[in-house]
Amino acid sequence: MISQIHIQKCVNSRAKDLDFDNIPLGKTFTDHMFLCSYESGQWQSPKIVPLAAIPTHPAAMAFHYGQAIFEGMKATVDSNDTPMLFRPEANAKRLNFSARRLGMPEFPESLFVEALRTLVSLDRQWIPSQKGSALYLRPFMYADEAFIGMRAATRYKFIVMASPSNPIYNKRIRLYAETNYIRAAQGGTGEAKAAGNYAAAILPTEAAKAKGYDQVLWLDAQNFKAIQEVGTMNIFFKINGTIITPALDGAILAGITRMSTIELLRHKGFEVVERRLTIDEVIEASAKGHLEEAFGTGTAVGVAMIQDIGYESQIIHISNNNPVGQMVLETLNGIRTGKIPDDFNWMYTVEV
Repeated sequence: MISQIHIQKCVNSRAKDLDFDNIPLGKTFTDHMFLCSYESGQWQSPKIVPLAAIPTHPAAMAFHYGQAIFEGMKATVDSNDTPMLFRPEANAKRLNFSARRLGMPEFPESLFVEALRTLVSLDRQWIPSQKGSALYLRPFMYADEAFIGMRAATRYKFIVMASPSNPIYNKRIRLYAETNYIRAAQGGTGEAKAAGNYAAAILPTEAAKAKGYDQVLWLDAQNFKAIQEVGTMNIFFKINGTIITPALDGAILAGITRMSTIELLRHKGFEVVERRLTIDEVIEASAKGHLEEAFGTGTAVGVAMIQDIGYESQIIHISNNNPVGQMVLETLNGIRTGKIPDDFNWMYTVEV
């Protein structure tokens, strides 16, 4: 395994042409990408090259059998314009958890962090400085062996690309509790960040948007009662003074922002309970006036304030404000940008 990353720089950067106040979501990418190949039982040839299309055989196994996983994370800059990464080692560990679940080789965690550090340092001019904006990083792995047959592949690609982004939600959002489709069941791949999980969610998400909602609130596969997570977020409820979030049960993604939010809230003195929570309990809490707020957490969205939940023929109004969710958002953003002390040692400084 060659640990040194070979760097091939682009000739002219495109960053100077970007309007950082108006970045098209998910359509703008930086000058470079990290590439590493798995062949003959080992990862080899790590390199950073100018962003370009990747030649892929039509029989690449990821197309046919779905061995594809990814991560999502952000790079920000502090007041001195120094690039910062948020808990990259946690993403490295989760990527390997997903890899094991899908029968894929683990990627060296130290090389994962070094790849991010080197890429962010090289493309640091792409990091937005606007409030709530960041450079979104997308590490992913897929099977690129050309073979038609049901087995684990023997060749893989690991890639990191980067995309500057403005805040996704500048408003409170509405969720639709899905009672026909499921996201995941225990024993499935719901706790892995597998590409197929998101493919299965596209149809019900589009249906929810057609009804006037922003995302799907997923319920359990057996009875459509226990709350799991939102389309691209974990979810928190404040009920009668207690913060409640669904416990990780094998069908829920262990979000890095979720984990950080729990640690932050407990540090601030809030009671945080991880347990099974049903939609019926949320409805009852709303009827009694005990449902105080709800918010979602995720790398891409940060912290999204939830206004309503549609469930069958009724609409559950959550609240008109989100003081706890807003505090979490401002604190996490403050830590990411160095405006609030990093008492948790979450931030990783990128040397330039």
